Amino acid sequence: MSLARILISGGGTGGHIFPALAIANSIKNQYPDADILFVGAEGKMEMERIPKAGYKIIGLDIRGLQRRLTLSNLKFPIRVLKSVRKAKKILKEFKPQVVVGVGGYASGPTLYAASKMGIPTLIQEQNSYAGITNKLLGKRVDAVCIAYEEALPFFPKQKVVLTGNPVRLSLKIEKSTDEAKREMGFNPDQPLILVVGGSLGARVFNEFILKNAAALTEAGMQVLWQTGKFFADQRSEDIQSIEKAYSNIKPLAFIEDMALAYAAADLVISRAGALAVSELQYLAKPSILVPSPFVAENHQYKNASALVKHDAAIMVEEAKVESELLGALTDLVQDQDRLMELKENAGALALPNATTDIVKHIEALANG
Repeated sequence: MSLARILISGGGTGGHIFPALAIANSIKNQYPDADILFVGAEGKMEMERIPKAGYKIIGLDIRGLQRRLTLSNLKFPIRVLKSVRKAKKILKEFKPQVVVGVGGYASGPTLYAASKMGIPTLIQEQNSYAGITNKLLGKRVDAVCIAYEEALPFFPKQKVVLTGNPVRLSLKIEKSTDEAKREMGFNPDQPLILVVGGSLGARVFNEFILKNAAALTEAGMQVLWQTGKFFADQRSEDIQSIEKAYSNIKPLAFIEDMALAYAAADLVISRAGALAVSELQYLAKPSILVPSPFVAENHQYKNASALVKHDAAIMVEEAKVESELLGALTDLVQDQDRLMELKENAGALALPNATTDIVKHIEALANG
């Protein structure tokens, strides 16, 4: 049986939306006539990003629970009931062969409704520590695709398969580090540090570069620094003064060509979002991970810990950036053997066939 109608639900962040689109695109590559429908949360970024990628999306009026007592929390049970009813209506009209959940607010009501209606269901858990929605859904769905072995205890063992996270295969290019450095205007004979805090940037990284530009320069490092647009606008004068004073530091609000940036980097300083970590593994890049302390259930700390356990990355907690990051960075850049060790261990954890493996499990469910 071919895949004719697949429904994918979830979103809220790029970390949920990108895997969803990767799965959808892989299905479309194999089954060009397949009808793929997305269900997201009204007002969230998927309502804009998914149509831009060429897919139809329907929104549910659903929000997450706040950590404090708010009017929104009081409305939560009503929103859930309304969303489940709307999801059932969507499912009856669309008649999907399989419903796929990628995490995020909308996936809860949609996957719950599908399981109640006897429609085959699959969830993809991106993090090493499963979120609340996926933990609850894991008991009801037919299959769970996980990215890390550490997520195994959160789900019924017989339903789980380790696939990894979908990554952008286009990030791996056939260029040496020296070639990529030259193309980006850097000296191939000096180490290049890529600093990325996600598409929005990370204030803790930005303040670190502003404060330590002289020390990084004295240590012989070059820095490709993604500031994020908000910080670039807010602190434009400070950033421009750094750019004028230090030719070895290149600030960009947003790095358009991440494949070239990764290729040029000898070391990456990054947050520990599930997809960022999966990309570092796929590209076998040594990294210093600084988990964001502001995410639900401290996911990023647990993602970083999973790599540290395999000696595939170094972790510096955000509260210790000021006291520890510069020293850790300087020591690592000067130790080529340690860099190679981290590189090899990160690459050994990669699961580059994640997207096609997930689609195979969707096909298996569609075929009963």
